[in-house]
Amino acid sequence: MRSIVKRHIVTSFRHLLLIAAFGAAIAVSNAFAHAGNHDDETQLLVFGVVPQQSSAKLIRDWSPVLKKVSEISGLKIRFATAPNIPEFEKRLAAGEYDVAYMNPYHFTVYNQSPGYKAFAHAKGKRIKGILVVNKSSDIKSVSDLQGKNLAFPAPAAFAATLLTQATLKNQGILFTPHYVGSHDSAYLAVADGLFDGGGGIVRTLGAAPPEAKSKLRVLFTTEGFTPHAIATHPSVSEDARIRLQNAFVTLSDSNEGEMALKALNIKAFEQAEDKDWDDVRALQISVLNVD
Repeated sequence: MRSIVKRHIVTSFRHLLLIAAFGAAIAVSNAFAHAGNHDDETQLLVFGVVPQQSSAKLIRDWSPVLKKVSEISGLKIRFATAPNIPEFEKRLAAGEYDVAYMNPYHFTVYNQSPGYKAFAHAKGKRIKGILVVNKSSDIKSVSDLQGKNLAFPAPAAFAATLLTQATLKNQGILFTPHYVGSHDSAYLAVADGLFDGGGGIVRTLGAAPPEAKSKLRVLFTTEGFTPHAIATHPSVSEDARIRLQNAFVTLSDSNEGEMALKALNIKAFEQAEDKDWDDVRALQISVLNVD
């Protein structure tokens, strides 16, 4: 019993640290409003990033990318995220982000309303969900998950939740889902033995806290789909949209841009259009409702 209580205390402490880091990240992100040589009258664009990981990690990894995009495009950009994925979804629905990096399912929903329009996604990548278990666990196959408690980032996390859960349901596996707010929280919870398994994606597992990653192994990987979209709110001008697209697509052309992308585990971005996510639409997912 003491070990269980201790694990809960450790996990709670970690979550408090993530919340504190979020506040610090927002303060640091204000620096992007002044990146590059801009006229004071240039519109400030708020760039929202889906909180798959801690805010501290997101600001660290996205800072060099957004700084470079700002320099290339001549646009002022401010980093933003949300404390968890459901809150990110609310802010997308309210159109609070001028530009957003969102999961494939989110894009199909918020492309309808408020009308986000895609302009880029990671080049040559397909997003795949993974389900991880503790290395010390006796779970060896999907069938061993019958009746288990599993951690997921959020109900509408595309690959980490929707694709992994679909794999389990298609094989007749009954399980109890628990939604813990982010990919990192799912990894930490499984590593600490609080849940029997957890959903994520290869990219975020690779960037997970070392103390968690070292204790985990991948049980299965799902089929791949069109990756995360970078999209603009309909209020963003066509000129700004084209400049942003050009900046993201040409990032990998310079050593500085290539190094910035490395932190995201993305080699390059390529041009995209709304129909690129028709493979996701074909799944007919209806977890989120469009007002």
